[in-house]
Amino acid sequence: MELELRHLRVLCAIADSGSVGRAAAALGLTQPAMSTQLRRIERLLGEGLFVRSNTGVELTAYGTEVVSQARDVLARADALGRRHTDPESTPGARTVRLGVTNTPVVPALLGNLRDACPDLTVTVCSVYATGELVRLVEAGELDAALGVDYPGLPVRHSPALAHRAINTVPIFVAMHAGHPLAHRVEVPLEELSRDTWFVTSDDGVGWPGAFYDACEAAGFVPGNTHEFHVLEQLQSMIAMGLGVTAVQPTLRPIDGVLVKPLAGDPLWQRLLVIWRRDAVDAPVAEALHHHAVRVYRNLLAHAPHLQSWLARAYTATRPSDTLR
Repeated sequence: MELELRHLRVLCAIADSGSVGRAAAALGLTQPAMSTQLRRIERLLGEGLFVRSNTGVELTAYGTEVVSQARDVLARADALGRRHTDPESTPGARTVRLGVTNTPVVPALLGNLRDACPDLTVTVCSVYATGELVRLVEAGELDAALGVDYPGLPVRHSPALAHRAINTVPIFVAMHAGHPLAHRVEVPLEELSRDTWFVTSDDGVGWPGAFYDACEAAGFVPGNTHEFHVLEQLQSMIAMGLGVTAVQPTLRPIDGVLVKPLAGDPLWQRLLVIWRRDAVDAPVAEALHHHAVRVYRNLLAHAPHLQSWLARAYTATRPSDTLR
């Protein structure tokens, strides 16, 4: 067996849908045929690419790398065909109205797109809630968006939209450097039951419900909470010892703030690219996703608290069982 473009499309379809069955339906194949294809591809590559989860299948660390490269190959192949038949369909002929949540991906993403696609114009609109971003894309007021969702709570939208995962990461906790648990390598969520929590506002796709569900599973209900999501001011209050908060692992803490993983990883978040099918053509969608993945990987690589967590995760489990 030789690796072909159709095999790469199979891997991307499974990664996008999170299910072998849904991917098979999207490609017009039977589930047994899709499963057989996947086994052959994994046998050829010599390592597993997906593991089963409660909601379907998830990429392994190696699978994430393979699918990212597969998307790059497919994007280049598609661009070759489009350039021959329709030069205006390349990224150089478009303006994209991009909505973004509070994510550190944005500055480097815009810089990468400027350098890689110099004729592609991107205008940015900052919106806190992913639910509102989806509404704006559905209404045609935005062409694409960077948003989030949570395991078991996949983002919902009409068939007019498409979405693709950038990465799935655990949610950490930010605390004052003098916190009683500051010496711990990882912090059990239940041991934060008496802390004051800063909880970011409803994002329309599952937060803060996912947070409160995790607290309930840990045996408590936060007794004292503040609703707040202005990151700079939030970090200042954490540094003053006024409370703790859940944060993305890419957060760069200011002096006086520590970022710690939660024991058992009770909270996860998936970062997404969402776009209108009739407003963003395939090369532009591929460019947005490809560069967002590259930027986010670089951010993760420079987050020391996440790298420490990864080192422990890879030591405790086989690499093929760890999703990043």
